[in-house]
Amino acid sequence: MKIYPYDRLNRPVALRVTSVSLKLSDGTRDQLETTAYSTQQQAVALGIAGRTDWVSATIGLSATLPPGANAPEAAWSDLCVLAVLTDGETNVRTSAELTRDTQDGRDWSGFVEVLRDDHLGRVSLAAYAVGTVDGVRGRSIAETDRNWIIDTVSDEPVRGLQLDVRTASFRKSSREWLHAYADAPWIVDASARVPTVFVNTDVEGVIGLMDSNGSGVETKVRDLLVAQMATDVWAAVFHGAIGDLEVEPGGGPVFPADWRGEVLREMLPDVIPGVHVEEALRQVHRRRTGESGWVELQTRIHYAAVRRADATRALAYAIRSLEQMNRESET
Repeated sequence: MKIYPYDRLNRPVALRVTSVSLKLSDGTRDQLETTAYSTQQQAVALGIAGRTDWVSATIGLSATLPPGANAPEAAWSDLCVLAVLTDGETNVRTSAELTRDTQDGRDWSGFVEVLRDDHLGRVSLAAYAVGTVDGVRGRSIAETDRNWIIDTVSDEPVRGLQLDVRTASFRKSSREWLHAYADAPWIVDASARVPTVFVNTDVEGVIGLMDSNGSGVETKVRDLLVAQMATDVWAAVFHGAIGDLEVEPGGGPVFPADWRGEVLREMLPDVIPGVHVEEALRQVHRRRTGESGWVELQTRIHYAAVRRADATRALAYAIRSLEQMNRESET
């Protein structure tokens, strides 16, 4: 948790998406249905329209400030609310000022524009209550504790880890770096814009097994294979995210705005349990860059990856299936 040298609200801003529309290249607008955004996931999928000719997206917003924001004795004045888009990949940051719905109310609403040419994939959307405190303008009084994700490509509004799965012959691939992993069934590339899993077609039967749709042992083995692959993916992307952090002038690490930030927020509660995610990030960063503690943390990282991959359930299903087959063969 950050410590501020001035009074602030002690609860976060609640931010909701209320509408989404696309401005097309011919100047017309396409109003998207509510399925384009999910309040539970706090995500917007601009690809749901199936259009490639859109120029910008207008996101309708509603923000509610916590109690005390309008208190007469408040330590701030000139209160306003800003919606801020941040793209860690293109380094574009856009803000839009919201409007108070009623003179003394805590609800604010407005729109923020997402320009297609400014973004490649996922954009983070947050809301900030800003005011003048102790004569200093532009101080943050409160903000959202969980940002929305605006995905310019996806057709499903989910904020979870998005993967690109590709098949390749590791021995013959034009990607020469894969040649060194010719005996591996799969490799995770966490350095790509979207984490990519390369499945090695040189391993006999692996593609057929992954494509199996039956109800027998093959399916259970496939589920185990997928769970193991997912465990490897989660571990790889966590290390990729934690290994490339920006650091504030004071030395504290900053959550990335792209998928790396989502991975860290998802896994850190299991890696460093019992503390706020910002403190967990600082502790992991200190252990990774310090003299000790990083090796001991690998068990927790692996545990967090296993949980995200749901490997325990896949293993339990496979064991039950084998036990049932054994009972049937004995009768």
